[in-house]
Amino acid sequence: MNLLLATGNTGKLSEIIALLQDLPLELVTPAMLGISHNIPELGNTYQENAALKAQAYAKASGLLTLADDSGLEVDALDGAPGLHSARFSPKPSASDADRRALLLHKLQGHPPPWTARFRCVVALAAPHGAIHFAEGTCPGEIIPVERGQFGFGYDPLFLVGTTNHTMAELPMEEKNQLSHRALAIKAIRPLLIELYLSPTP
Repeated sequence: MNLLLATGNTGKLSEIIALLQDLPLELVTPAMLGISHNIPELGNTYQENAALKAQAYAKASGLLTLADDSGLEVDALDGAPGLHSARFSPKPSASDADRRALLLHKLQGHPPPWTARFRCVVALAAPHGAIHFAEGTCPGEIIPVERGQFGFGYDPLFLVGTTNHTMAELPMEEKNQLSHRALAIKAIRPLLIELYLSPTP
């Protein structure tokens, strides 16, 4: 069975592929199918945004589709950047480094520790319309100096709560035990197996 991973983010793809590669699935990407959608994230929740992406790509491809929406929630900023984590900077072509710099700028004047969490919701959508969700949360805090060479996004500033390492200091194998996305994917795996991979009697 083919499973479309509805993202063009290479960091996300690497993590998701590592988490699902042991299943009897052919993992495909939009680029492999020649599909290029820019889905406006107009939802008011991670679940709504994940559903928008999963359903649009499932309809376009005719394949079972997995999509996610995720964000960084910082308590000192009242949960921001949250749903707008990828669009946090007003600069149209802002890089991950730009967004990290803006985050630290906005935290100036707020006393540390800057408690935070990464949150992720994954949506599994079938072309005929069925959709299922799972969520994962990784608690931690923001630190003022970047550390680590792995990961992407806000990872170099996010100290994982159960470790003394930032998300960017964790190799893939360890990150895929702790991260918000890994926890969400692990939560959806049993449903994926039960509904789509288990042999019918």
